[in-house]
Amino acid sequence: MDAEQAEVRTLQSEVAALRPTPGEDTARIQKSFQEIYQTDSEGRESLKDLRSNLEHLESELLFLSTLTGINIRNYSKKTENLMNTEVAEKNIKKVLQSHRLSGNCHMITFQLEFQILEIQDKENLSSVITDLNIIMEPTSYSELSEFVSRAEERRDLFMFFRSLHFFVEWCEYRKRTFKHFKEKYPAAVHLSEGVSSSYMKVQSASKPGFELVIVWRIQIDEEGKVLPKLDLLTNVPQQALKLDKKGVIETAHLSFRSLLGVLGIEAALESLIKSLCIEKNTSSQIVNTQESDATPEGM
Repeated sequence: MDAEQAEVRTLQSEVAALRPTPGEDTARIQKSFQEIYQTDSEGRESLKDLRSNLEHLESELLFLSTLTGINIRNYSKKTENLMNTEVAEKNIKKVLQSHRLSGNCHMITFQLEFQILEIQDKENLSSVITDLNIIMEPTSYSELSEFVSRAEERRDLFMFFRSLHFFVEWCEYRKRTFKHFKEKYPAAVHLSEGVSSSYMKVQSASKPGFELVIVWRIQIDEEGKVLPKLDLLTNVPQQALKLDKKGVIETAHLSFRSLLGVLGIEAALESLIKSLCIEKNTSSQIVNTQESDATPEGM
């Protein structure tokens, strides 16, 4: 009996030794809560930083969109590691990135598919566009077709975005200019295709049969530079041509180019419209700047 009681007391003392004291238990609980709070706080700070970075990137993207007029709506990316025995032995890493995106620059929409090959060795990292495919929505801007083919051939993304931006800016300027003159001279100015037209007709109410046509093209050269090109076409009665002994009407397009070089686009168009709308001799008014020595730049 004494032996059993001794064994019971031994077990009780072992259990008592394993049971924490009230102070130790409280300290352990507080430590656990502190660890949980610290982890939660770190998570909240990380999320806060992530949100801040996202807001910053959105602000930067909005600024670029406002500045360039280019908006990216959808984007996806796939990455593929290109490894073989020879590359592995030379400690060279090759990664092929496939990108797809769609967006618009004002009224012109586009889709791009391109691949970038990244090659990294111990010292250098290089990347090159290996393929570029540009899909444009059908537009009335025939000038873009040849330019897109050239950008694809050169695999030049920078030239595509830069030239597209300036091309659209010139289109918008042409539209605003034509709209301005149509509103100012509604009886004389005619836009058969609306304000988005590439040409403007000027007709004289007092001189039936006299018509001037301003053709305003927007060209993109081999290097992607965007340039406006304005030409003047004349449509006058045959009798007026016979009376034009000095060839004023025949050389009107040359005088118009000189006028562009001296006055600029808007002032030159204003002068041309006024020359046809006033009551005086129309033919001589068109070329009142023929004696000017100025030559246009970039036309």
